[in-house]
Amino acid sequence: MANASKNNSKQFVYGFHAVEALLKTSSQQIQELCLLKGRNDKRLNTIQKIAEKQQLTIRWINRDELDSYVDANHQGVIAVVMAKTEMFDEAYLKSHLPKLIDDNIVPFILVLDGVTDPHNLGACLRSAEAAGIQFVIVPKDNSASLNPTVAKVACGAAEIIPLIRVTNLSRTLQWLQQQGVWILGAAGEAEQHHYQADLKGPLALVMGSEGKGMRRLTRENCDGLIRIPMFGTVSSLNVSVATGICLFEAVRQRE
Repeated sequence: MANASKNNSKQFVYGFHAVEALLKTSSQQIQELCLLKGRNDKRLNTIQKIAEKQQLTIRWINRDELDSYVDANHQGVIAVVMAKTEMFDEAYLKSHLPKLIDDNIVPFILVLDGVTDPHNLGACLRSAEAAGIQFVIVPKDNSASLNPTVAKVACGAAEIIPLIRVTNLSRTLQWLQQQGVWILGAAGEAEQHHYQADLKGPLALVMGSEGKGMRRLTRENCDGLIRIPMFGTVSSLNVSVATGICLFEAVRQRE
């Protein structure tokens, strides 16, 4: 995906998959659709037809102008959207979690402790949305920001799932525990495999950073730890891959 927009009030989502997903899930966020002038193929025509059906503004512009918006392979398709702020804080979590419980919906939350790579954050958001996660919680510091790279990799999920930045992650985990949410962290040294754990109740799954895993205080505030069994010579998995594996084991159990 690309660098941040030169206009702080706008953000660009680009590439066929990301833009098509955005059109299908959150088209109301699109201010205008920029398409490469002179290009005429099936993939671009599909994007154009969806946008026209939704009565979105379409601009046909030359490649130089498209290239000035992003510094990556945009494939001739860029959606201009209002920049998503670093979205919500503890107040959002504390106002919405009780509503879920009151509505008899079992809380299912993903916590990412120190995921700083935007590609990994985007992939985690995509898996989280597909798994039915209600919120993703990250620390205010030491976490990737919601930039165009995240949006592209997430393929529409970044525009759907609430990303909650919290000032104090440990305090937030403690508050979740007070609401009856079980905090389960993923750690390579855990004795229990992820498929041996009970993942069916009110759950916050905590995944650590790409290199060091969970921080000490985060780990200390977990109710339990799980690990993914490894049978090869590789000692660990990419955090986004590990997140998907754990999330969908929870989905399997919850179904």
